[in-house]
Amino acid sequence: MKKSDVIVPKGMEMAYDGFHFAPALKTGRWLRCSGQLGTDEKFAAIPEPEAQFAQAFENVKRVLAAAKLDFSDVVEMTTFHVGLQQHLGTFIAVKDRYLAAPYPAWTAIGIVELAVPGALVEIRVTARLRDRRTAKGKPAKRGGKAAAKRRRG
Repeated sequence: MKKSDVIVPKGMEMAYDGFHFAPALKTGRWLRCSGQLGTDEKFAAIPEPEAQFAQAFENVKRVLAAAKLDFSDVVEMTTFHVGLQQHLGTFIAVKDRYLAAPYPAWTAIGIVELAVPGALVEIRVTARLRDRRTAKGKPAKRGGKAAAKRRRG
């Protein structure tokens, strides 16, 4: 792994320096993001569930933006929930403000606790990195000249 593959958004340096984990890593064609909690600038869990879920998505958004990506690049999401059944409806309503169709794969897992007292959710995503052709919002041509030649026979 190269240092340039490590993504540490402004304000998340403490995670890397203090807890020794990267908020995200570029690996091949993928951005693998560590789980993000709904915490404030002092890393305290926001008490109200809906606001905490929104902050968790905002933290994921910051990590994606640091890699020049957004939620449309997310292909898989795993969420870890304290009180899954109690808060799932609220979580889905918040999730739908951030993720639009076509939706990524999603696994929701109920757990007993998270690293921060009062945290109700941790969101981990995998996103597809954009190549030079797609970085400016232009879709990449699929296959190129060699594929066109094969299609012609």
